[in-house]
Amino acid sequence: MHILVIGGAGMVGRKLIERLAREGRLGGKPITRLTAHDVVPPKPPQAPFPIDTRVSDLSVPGEAAVVVAEKPDVIFHLAAIVSGEAEADFDKGYRINLDGTRHLFDAVRLMEGYTPRLVFTSSIAVFGSPFPDAIPDEFFPTPLTSYGAQKAIGELLLADYTRRGFFDGIGIRLPTICVRPGLPNKAASGFFSGIIREPLAGQAAVLPVSEDVMHWHASPRSAVGFLIHAATLDGEKVGPRRNLTMPGLAVTVGEQIEALRKVAGDKAVARITRAPDPVIEKIVSGWPRKFEPRRATELGFVAESSFEEIIRIHIEDELGGKIAD
Repeated sequence: MHILVIGGAGMVGRKLIERLAREGRLGGKPITRLTAHDVVPPKPPQAPFPIDTRVSDLSVPGEAAVVVAEKPDVIFHLAAIVSGEAEADFDKGYRINLDGTRHLFDAVRLMEGYTPRLVFTSSIAVFGSPFPDAIPDEFFPTPLTSYGAQKAIGELLLADYTRRGFFDGIGIRLPTICVRPGLPNKAASGFFSGIIREPLAGQAAVLPVSEDVMHWHASPRSAVGFLIHAATLDGEKVGPRRNLTMPGLAVTVGEQIEALRKVAGDKAVARITRAPDPVIEKIVSGWPRKFEPRRATELGFVAESSFEEIIRIHIEDELGGKIAD
């Protein structure tokens, strides 16, 4: 089995590759080779199978055909620029998030006798307000950001290309992934991780929104689990509606902070400074808060049941089990 991870240098891509390297199998089949692709050099771990790396820009015409030329059995398409950057740079957002996706889908479509499983990472940003209290699977996507629009178009393409038999696609709408390790990125949602990650590391954090903001979260560990499960799902059970909202946890910012207090104490919470940002507030106000992802749950996708669990996963996976004094 040959696996291709597009976006293999990103946080979720890196963690996916690390898990595949540890397990050596996908869906009960041994992995014989993995290719990690990104615009910057991926740094693959040691693995019981060869890992190749490729550095290029998927949005450049013709590049996608080169990337899939060896017909990998499973393709994970994770490459994208994040919400805040896509909103700030309209042309770049559509070039990377839409054109790159379309080039990939067409490169696969134009290869005869080739129908890989293709897992596409979408986002809950495909939904726009007004929302019901909890968004059901039947709620229609009406994104209110450029990033959400780009992901929604990708979902439609994936469903249509799968219907036509060009590939066997599964789209997964990821919750906001929290707690993200490493340095802050340009995502408008970055503060959700920052108000946990920085205090746990003994650093100051800034909260740009009010504590009553509620959002839908899952850990990086869950995100990797979603991807692996999506790659091995029986397409017949999924049916023609190939894009699924992933399970997660709906909590307010205030509940996040209280979970931090329970895990790490008052000293960690004291490192959070309130600094309202009207731009971030406006973006966040148009985001969904809570879901009823029954289809995904019935198909076997699982996430955390408490935010304390999410914090403890970060401490275990990223901090060696220790937090700053």
